[in-house]
Amino acid sequence: MDEDYMGLALELAEKGQGTTSPNPMVGAVVVKADQIVGRGYHAAAGCAHAEINAINDAGENTQGATLYVTLEPCNHTGQTPPCTEEIITAGFRRVVVAMNDPNPHVKGGGIEHLRSHGIKVTCGVGEARAKRLNEAFIKFIRTGQPFVIVKCAATLDGWIATRAGDSKWVTGEKARAYVHQLRHAVDAIMVGIGTVRADDPSLTTRLGNEEGHDPARIVIDPTLSIDENKRLLHIRSDAETILVTGQTIDIAKADRMKKLGVRVMRMSLENGSFDFNQLMTALGAKDITSLLIEGGGNIIGSAIQAGVVDKILFFFAPKILGGDDGVPICRGVGPAAMKDCLDLKSIQTRRFDNDVLIEGYIRN
Repeated sequence: MDEDYMGLALELAEKGQGTTSPNPMVGAVVVKADQIVGRGYHAAAGCAHAEINAINDAGENTQGATLYVTLEPCNHTGQTPPCTEEIITAGFRRVVVAMNDPNPHVKGGGIEHLRSHGIKVTCGVGEARAKRLNEAFIKFIRTGQPFVIVKCAATLDGWIATRAGDSKWVTGEKARAYVHQLRHAVDAIMVGIGTVRADDPSLTTRLGNEEGHDPARIVIDPTLSIDENKRLLHIRSDAETILVTGQTIDIAKADRMKKLGVRVMRMSLENGSFDFNQLMTALGAKDITSLLIEGGGNIIGSAIQAGVVDKILFFFAPKILGGDDGVPICRGVGPAAMKDCLDLKSIQTRRFDNDVLIEGYIRN
């Protein structure tokens, strides 16, 4: 039954999607005499951890019970006290853990502490699913850089817009609705200034009747050329807008951006381009653990060539542009030999009406 109970814990963990960053998503279930007596999940950074919520839900039923938790319980004091002490005090007989804490500074400490107090600990139940759920947290805690997803919507012949820049709409409503779920799940979304000029996007999350989390909006704008009337500069949102610019910019315009509540992030340029690895490190320093790159072709191409992309989500619509003058998925110089292409791993496909999503990992 361990797999079944852990599956429920993982479902609970998913409820924290979009609200727990920079913390991981964690779920927990308390089982006694083959009955579920407590459930909990981590709802937001600074709030109680999943184990504590499940313990509180179980009440006096924790004595001699089993705790299923999707991540190794913490044994250190952060914004909240260590969960291991609460688990020991609650009198659990056994703890089942999906995955070890990936933080190299604390990995294994929680499990060892529980075992040292006579609690039986089983590890690795549902591990693969737990790691996929927290893939962004795992990369961030190990590297200090966000987990980077590239998303695009293209015709079958590989164009994301016509020669006139028209990209509305390549895919249908269901595919576009799924993109808003992706936005809800990530910390930040990135586009280039060309996309802002052509589409004037809001880059917010719209989930119909449900309340969504807006990601931070990041625009790559080396010369700070953005039109000051663009929508994303005037949106009412809890998430900030960040303009990544070069060092040589119009200071008066930058000041006007700041008065609008927009952050101007100045970085060095080399041959007119940013070092994407440096940019990812800078974003990680702002606790951005996950980043969705939505385009356009220059930004997608630069990110892939810089080697910062972890995962791709390419939507293909059953449309053919039929020319060679549209906007491609990627711009820039690619490899000369087919053997040097990037090979995706762990491929999955999904249908959204007639649109097809191909999902895969560049790093696995």
